[in-house]
Amino acid sequence: MSALQLYNTRARRKVRFEPLEPGHVRIYSCGPTVYSVQHIGNLRPYLFADLLRRSLEAEGLRVTHVINITDVGHLTDDADAGEDKMEVAARRAGRSAGEIAAEYEAQWKRDCLRVGCLVPHELPRASENVPEQIEMARALEEKGFTYAIGDGLYFDVSKFSRYADLARLDLAGQEAGGRIDDVEEKRHPADFALWKLPAQGVRRQQEWDSPWGRGFPGWHLECSAMSVKYLGTTFDIHTGGVDHIPVHHTNEIAQSECALGVHPWVNIWMHEEFLDFRGEKMSKSTGNIYVLDDLVAQGLEPLAYRYFFLQAHYRQQQTYTDEALRAAATGYGRLVALAAELRGAEGPVELAKLEPHRERFREALRDDLNAPRAVAVAWEVARSEDLSQAERWALLEGFDAVLGLDLANAVPRAERRESDPRIDGLIAEREAARDRKDWAEADRIRDLLAAEGILLEDGPEGTRWQRA
Repeated sequence: MSALQLYNTRARRKVRFEPLEPGHVRIYSCGPTVYSVQHIGNLRPYLFADLLRRSLEAEGLRVTHVINITDVGHLTDDADAGEDKMEVAARRAGRSAGEIAAEYEAQWKRDCLRVGCLVPHELPRASENVPEQIEMARALEEKGFTYAIGDGLYFDVSKFSRYADLARLDLAGQEAGGRIDDVEEKRHPADFALWKLPAQGVRRQQEWDSPWGRGFPGWHLECSAMSVKYLGTTFDIHTGGVDHIPVHHTNEIAQSECALGVHPWVNIWMHEEFLDFRGEKMSKSTGNIYVLDDLVAQGLEPLAYRYFFLQAHYRQQQTYTDEALRAAATGYGRLVALAAELRGAEGPVELAKLEPHRERFREALRDDLNAPRAVAVAWEVARSEDLSQAERWALLEGFDAVLGLDLANAVPRAERRESDPRIDGLIAEREAARDRKDWAEADRIRDLLAAEGILLEDGPEGTRWQRA
């Protein structure tokens, strides 16, 4: 049996993980809603899912990982009130919803790669899987789990006895004290939309014909339909943020288990905590966000953010401060410098000496992906005086297959030459001025760059520059 222990939100405890299909793990991760820029808090769910995938692969398991792109159907209120976020963003920008989605999907993909996330095996878009969503809603209707009202087709939570299980919801209390904002015909506050119809006289950019009228699918429906399409009627692990537990994932379970006639639909539910941004949840609505390019503009490397993530357990809320990230960047830089000294080292490698270190690294990850402990083992190995350089590198290279810090290729900052066409051009002009002994012009260019925070270092191989 597998020694891997994972925390299952539904069971509220760690459980020993065994794939439903021997040797093969199927994972679905709730993906980004691409209506706006994806900030560094939005990256934490995918760093977590990537760590999970890499840890499973390190156990010798084959993984199929699916992440969806939400480009339709996610309303401004998760409980079916408000407008579709994509429609709102398109109207504000005076652009098409498709253009908005393409821009922010591309940014999200680019940033995921920059922080070392492996590319998912499938990356389906909600807008391209509407027929599958309609089919699931039809199945629920035929089995008697739905009712239609003026603005669409809804799931009746009273028909599903296990509805409250995942989030430990008090449905009776909701019904007694809850208001059903904006959807007056709903029978219960927790009932949720499977198919929405636009308000009378409103023409949306994204609409499809359906048995219930021309409209668009509910946000919750898309994840169920696409996970089933790519992973089958039951699968191993579903990941997402803790904010998905009470509504989105609860609704996914209800519609999937009822439509498919299975239980459990997902074997293990795993949820990561928020990135806390100076005392608040990082949020687009409050404007307190950083995007990855903001960190790069400060001279920090994208993988330093991954290193920062690895310093906290995924189920622990992690506080972001500029000071904490700079400290992580320093730590990452030192680890890269040590790795650069070790890689390529030659000499005998005693496998018996390596195994205790490998086992401690495996034990950390097998304990519900305890990344801080795993990183600590990596540091002990990097500094060990009891291991040869070749042995230390053999261990670090193996560890990095899970940590994803690119230790085999990352260049220490002291050896790195940044490139900027304008700055490089000015330095070429300065060198030409020096060749013709025009010292005044050479000094002028040096002072101009110094005023911009660019420091020059003249050497036998030419002039190198770095930002102050």
